[in-house]
Amino acid sequence: MDKWKVTGMIFAEKYLDKIKELPETVKQLAGLVTLMIVIFLSFFILNNIFGEGDELVAKMKIEEDRIVQERKLNKLISSLPSGILVSFDGTDHFKLTVELYEAVCNATKLIPQRAIMGANFLNYRAHEIYTMNGNKISETFVKWDKEKNKCFTGFIVSGKNVGVDETITVSGEALSFLSTGIDTRVYFIKNF
Repeated sequence: MDKWKVTGMIFAEKYLDKIKELPETVKQLAGLVTLMIVIFLSFFILNNIFGEGDELVAKMKIEEDRIVQERKLNKLISSLPSGILVSFDGTDHFKLTVELYEAVCNATKLIPQRAIMGANFLNYRAHEIYTMNGNKISETFVKWDKEKNKCFTGFIVSGKNVGVDETITVSGEALSFLSTGIDTRVYFIKNF
């Protein structure tokens, strides 16, 4: 045998004998400490490999904030009277304060067919593409403009499905909303 192998075996046997002579409680404590070190190192290595801990916590915080905000808006929506909600004077409909107008704007995601058709009548090409495309809307949006203190809404129609390489965005101010008691919908869009 190789001289180094023999020396290594003697060295290992010498220390194994010393370990065997230790009291049982010391062996158990050493085993526990070794196990804890292995577990901590494993988690440290895995965290460095997959390293999404901080990103995941940030995403979870954003999602929690979104859920809290959505609950507040749902509570507000359920407290509004059913019917047409307006942001201007001169009608018998429920008039929204500026704060309520902003909150309803932020809570509204639905733009019904009636509002789309009303806005389409003012934009003939959008109406034409909308009709050719089987009354399909590519995208809708409702956004609060902080600078103007107004709610803007709109939709995008695209003719790509019917061979027309044209996309039109129809947008305008949301002058009124329809409250169903469960949700709110854009009721009338004032085109620009």
